[in-house]
Amino acid sequence: MDNRTRLILLYDFYGPLLTDRQRELFELHHQYDLSLGEIAENFQISRQAVHDLLRRTVSQLHHYEEKLQLMVKHFQRQALLQQLEQALAGGNVDAARALAGQLKNS
Repeated sequence: MDNRTRLILLYDFYGPLLTDRQRELFELHHQYDLSLGEIAENFQISRQAVHDLLRRTVSQLHHYEEKLQLMVKHFQRQALLQQLEQALAGGNVDAARALAGQLKNS
C-alpha cells in the first residue's frame, strides 16, 4: 500500500482523535489535494506553519497506530473473514469453526 493510501486509512481510524484544525488541514491537503501554499493563503498563515502542522499530524497518526494497532487488526480480521467465507463455500465446517474462533478472539 502506498504512503498516501496508508495516511488516508490512518486518518479514517484516528481522525476523531485529532484537533479540529489538524483534521481540517489534513483533509484539505491529503483529500482535496490543496497545496501547502493554497492552504496557507486560505488560513492567512505561513506555508511553513502548514507544513509543520501537517508533519506533526502525520506523526501523531503513526503514533496512534503504533500504540493501538486498529488498522493492523482491521486487516487481520478482513483476512480471517475472507478465509471463513472460503471455508464455508467449500463446505469445510471444521475450518470455518476454527476461523470463527479466531475472529472472536481478535
